[in-house]
Amino acid sequence: MSANAPANPIKHAITLARETVPPMHRAGRPFVLGGLAATLVLRRFSKPLGLLAGLGTVATAAFFREPTRVPPTRSGLVLGAADGLVSLIEEATPPPELGLPAEPRMRVSVFLSVFDVHVQRAPASGVVEKVAYRPGKFLSADLDKASDDNERNSLLLRTEDGHEIVVVQIAGLVARRILCEVGDGEKVRAGDTYGLIRFGSRVDTYLPPGSKVLVSKGQRTIGGETPIAELPV
Repeated sequence: MSANAPANPIKHAITLARETVPPMHRAGRPFVLGGLAATLVLRRFSKPLGLLAGLGTVATAAFFREPTRVPPTRSGLVLGAADGLVSLIEEATPPPELGLPAEPRMRVSVFLSVFDVHVQRAPASGVVEKVAYRPGKFLSADLDKASDDNERNSLLLRTEDGHEIVVVQIAGLVARRILCEVGDGEKVRAGDTYGLIRFGSRVDTYLPPGSKVLVSKGQRTIGGETPIAELPV
């Protein structure tokens, strides 16, 4: 037997499966369990319907996936808060409900399709100073006015070196639920999962003045790993 061969092939196979198939966010468990129940019931009446229900359950589990991410070790970076496509890079005023000065800051907007990972991750290590939810419309998240008109949840994060970063979860055309799992005063680490938006959506990140944007419009980001900006020194 080779010295590099696994001692227990079954255990090794299970380990490889766990590394290949991402874990699921707990918010998806009720939907997947409901899908499994529907699949079992429908199979009694029609195998094709049971198959469709089973495929839908698998797709739902995939939507709620929460893959492991490894943030860069370099300090002074703002990481992407979500997986998706950079749709806008422009100056804009942060949401007024956070109580910040009404002064424009550079904003990087990332659009999430239904095929993207939908958990949101902390863009830097620091303390959550304020979380503010505001109800709104459900326009398509890739529209410019979605940042202003759609339902949203805003988070003000103060980094360990004193910079303010704003991250906004924005509902989309079919998104009807924004989940935020952190509150005022909580500490977060760069890359930590802090929330989730169900189905198509958008995440805006407002950068501190003087930050250097590192991404371009049309580029894809990986939440918790892709550096989108350098913080000012």
